[in-house]
Amino acid sequence: MKKTDRIIVLITASSEEEAHNIAESLVKGKKAACVNILPGVDSLFWWKDKLDSAQESLLLVKTKASLFPEIVKLVKRTHSYEVPEIIALPIIAGSEDYLKWLDIACQ
Repeated sequence: MKKTDRIIVLITASSEEEAHNIAESLVKGKKAACVNILPGVDSLFWWKDKLDSAQESLLLVKTKASLFPEIVKLVKRTHSYEVPEIIALPIIAGSEDYLKWLDIACQ
């Protein structure tokens, strides 16, 4: 299997509204081909030396690895968290038609 430039970026947001704002900025700016928003995610995490929890929305961002640095900058500028989750996973396979569309849709 050949290595590709395609990734999925996971971003958590404090609310559905924040998630929609981030998603719209990414798609309109052609930094993402598609963003799915999963509201109502229960998160449990360590923050400032204590166990914490939050109701969040999870964004699944389909994009290219070459755009990741720009995505990080955009999210950090607009996100309410001091340290937002912005992590990337490789897309190792997929429908060729979808992958071609992804390549065209984000620049």
